[in-house]
Amino acid sequence: MSQFTRTLADEADTLEFGQMLAARILAGLTIYLNGELGAGKTTLARGILRGLGYQGKVKSPTFTLVEVYSLPAFELFHFDFYRFTDPNELAQAGFRDHFTPQSVCLIEWPCKAIGLPVADLNIQLNVQDQGRIAILQAQSELGKSCLPY
Repeated sequence: MSQFTRTLADEADTLEFGQMLAARILAGLTIYLNGELGAGKTTLARGILRGLGYQGKVKSPTFTLVEVYSLPAFELFHFDFYRFTDPNELAQAGFRDHFTPQSVCLIEWPCKAIGLPVADLNIQLNVQDQGRIAILQAQSELGKSCLPY
């Protein structure tokens, strides 16, 4: 497993880091976004989408569970399972069909669902002072291609 750590000073830095990661994102990726409430998971997702060329509004999928973005190279599914009260809700929601070699799946709160594909890239965001620490762990060869080194 390969790992990369970066300090993110503020929201602008988190958006910029997401844009930088976007240049390395390929179809077929499953990316877990972990961190407490307010850690910057949706902000990082917004930066990734901006880096992929999406100019529309990027909102948290907390209430819709998934937001879908049709991009030139692939569809990106941004999930948020924070509201799941039963880990088996993933199977009932019918989201399994979104995990394909032609899509990218960003998942906030993956710990709240069972049966998810293993993450290619696991991103942990930890609050530190006024900023964040981002810890990226590649868990596949495709995930390693996302690491910025």
